[in-house]
Parts: sequence; C-alpha cells; structure tokens
Amino acid sequence: MEDYLKEALEIVKAQASVRTMTEDEITSMVQKIAIGIKAIAEGDVLSTDEPTAIDPKKAIREKSILCCVCGKTFKVITKKHLATHGLTPEEYREKCGYKKNLPLVCKSLQRERRKKMKEMKLWTKRGKNKK
Repeated sequence: MEDYLKEALEIVKAQASVRTMTEDEITSMVQKIAIGIKAIAEGDVLSTDEPTAIDPKKAIREKSILCCVCGKTFKVITKKHLATHGLTPEEYREKCGYKKNLPLVCKSLQRERRKKMKEMKLWTKRGKNKK
C-alpha cells in the first residue's frame, strides 16, 4: 500500500497547489486515490454507482457548490445537471434538506446577483408602470 499512498500523495499535492483544499478534503482525496490506484493495479473493478457522501451543509462554498449526488463542483447547479440524476431543483433541495427558495449557486455569485438586483431597483420601476 505504501507505493499507492506515495502516488496518491503526489497527485493530491499537485491538486492542492492549484486550488485551496481543506484538511478533510486532502485526507479523503488521498485515501480515495490510494484505494483507486491499488484497485486498478490489482485488476479490480471500481464501483462507480456508489454515491459520494457529501454533507449538504458543506456543499455550498465561497467559489463553488458541490452536487450532493455525484460530488461534481459547479458555480451553479443547473436543471440540466439535476436532470442527469432524475431530479428537479425542488426535489434536489428537499433531498439535501435545503430551504425551498435557496439558490443553487456559490456564495460569491449569490452576493454578486443580490448586489446587481439592488442596483437595478426593479421593485421601484414596477410600481411606476402601474400608474
């Protein structure tokens, strides 16, 4: 297992050099990669049907949002992506325990959108058109 661990550490070290990773992410990534390398070397078939366990509370990050079903990273989780899992945005929010109106976007993008909406002041324009 030592060789597999060394190889996994090199891969994770390269990944950590290009993006910020938490200690938990680094540890879990090293374990998964080492197990994967060992399985491939021994000719075992890895099961890709196994769902990635991602804590919904930790899925929405500053610059990314993780899909709680497959573990992929996005800035916005779209209806098209959720459809690949057979879910609607409403079903996904319910499955992950999110509030019904929670936007499926990263925190920085959510702040940008909120700021832009406040600058546009659409609610004042709508009121003027009614007269």
